[in-house]
Amino acid sequence: MNAAIFLLAALATWDNSDVKVTVASKSFTESSILGEILKSAVEHQGYKVEHKDQLGGTGLVWGALKSGDIDLYPDYTGTITRSLLNDESLTSYEQIREALAEDNVRMSNPLGFNNSYEIGVRKEVAEQNELKTISDLRKVPDLRFGFGSEFMDRGDGWPGLQKTYQLPQRRIRSMEHALSYRAIGGGGIDAMDVYGTDANIKEFDVTVLDDDLDYFPKYEAVILYRDDLQERAPDVVAAIALLEGSITNEDIIGLNAQVDIEEVSPARAGNNFLAAKLGIGTIIPPPTTTERRIALISRILKATLEHMLLVVVSLGLAICVAVPLGVIAAKNAGLGHIILTTAEIIQTIPGLALLILLIGPLELLHLNTVGPLPAIIALFLYSLLPIIRNTYAGIQEIPNAMRESAEALGLTPQARLFQIELPLASRMILTGIKTTAVINVGYATLGGLIGAGGYGETILTGLYRSSVPKMLEGAIPAAILALVVKSLFELSEKYVVPKGLRLNPTH
Repeated sequence: MNAAIFLLAALATWDNSDVKVTVASKSFTESSILGEILKSAVEHQGYKVEHKDQLGGTGLVWGALKSGDIDLYPDYTGTITRSLLNDESLTSYEQIREALAEDNVRMSNPLGFNNSYEIGVRKEVAEQNELKTISDLRKVPDLRFGFGSEFMDRGDGWPGLQKTYQLPQRRIRSMEHALSYRAIGGGGIDAMDVYGTDANIKEFDVTVLDDDLDYFPKYEAVILYRDDLQERAPDVVAAIALLEGSITNEDIIGLNAQVDIEEVSPARAGNNFLAAKLGIGTIIPPPTTTERRIALISRILKATLEHMLLVVVSLGLAICVAVPLGVIAAKNAGLGHIILTTAEIIQTIPGLALLILLIGPLELLHLNTVGPLPAIIALFLYSLLPIIRNTYAGIQEIPNAMRESAEALGLTPQARLFQIELPLASRMILTGIKTTAVINVGYATLGGLIGAGGYGETILTGLYRSSVPKMLEGAIPAAILALVVKSLFELSEKYVVPKGLRLNPTH
């Protein structure tokens, strides 16, 4: 302990304030806590640290590390060998490190705890059917399973488990891991995948079955970091070394319980662990009622600004592109078909899939694959169709007699467009923009999956922690913002739409 404090004190004498370090964590409680522990440990060295929390699944965070969008994040040896490197033959730390080096990534020594996958069954179901091992599941083929999306696809997940144990179950649903606990607690499913350090195992009275065929590999927690960190920020690597072997299974279960059950923030839980266990920093006392209220208001304001950034920028860009495209579509039948069909195809792509599809092009352009940029691009693409379609329809609906009158007056095509056609189509165009803006407020919550901030991050945090108040903290402001945006566009109608074309003309 004294040696660790001495080393930290020595490292802190260096001025690291001009170096920014980006820590990331995945979208589950334990990863958030480990991310906050990393952040506090690195901040203690004097670095500027950004923690991109709840960043999404393994593939997204791994891609961000390789591309340089983040510098380090916590992961598990089983995930690294099975999902990242796709090589189950890698059994030693040296072999794993050699494989990671090919992607310019390094791995710390284990942090001290193992968080393997396990199969949990509702207690009454386990007792009724005398289920003690995973092999016993063969006796009850009608059980309803609820597995996380990653567990459904990864090599050490359901496909391999079913094959190894010859399990006959077919009633299997893919759902968010945090929702699985609520489903199993409410009787909606009978079994689920659990992490060995989940605090919710005890909270929801889940019976963990013995892995009698030793299918699941060890999942020892480690830190993955870019190899250039050793030269760019050597004190960070030294701080990581101090965390190695310092977190036991009991420690992490207790930390998970603080966040998931006692509703302590990951930042406070991680900071206080470092202070108590390694003497890094000081204990943060529980917040007072006033401090909680101030913190709540501050979080909502911050999320609102982040959310508005996503909506305003994406909508502004969409208006600049979609209105001209709508005009072109209305005046050229061939191009119009191509433009509308392309926009319709984009609209059919699921939001999460579109975010994933953007990663490749952004990497080729050396742009950030996480944060606001991909979210803004996705929202921009989703905004095109309603505005293009309404612009097209508004111009197409102008009576031919009016067009002929404008031509008879000798107006040029440009003058006809700006003085006759666009004003007459303005109400239809504004309706399309208003619809898009309201939809964007909702779609922007997807930004929480890639560290773009906004209400989506708050909602996802509540989802992963099974906290309804936390989800409402993001959902209610999002609903209010959508109503405010709708009202603002309705008020703007009298300034944009000619008086005679308004639904309720103002006298």
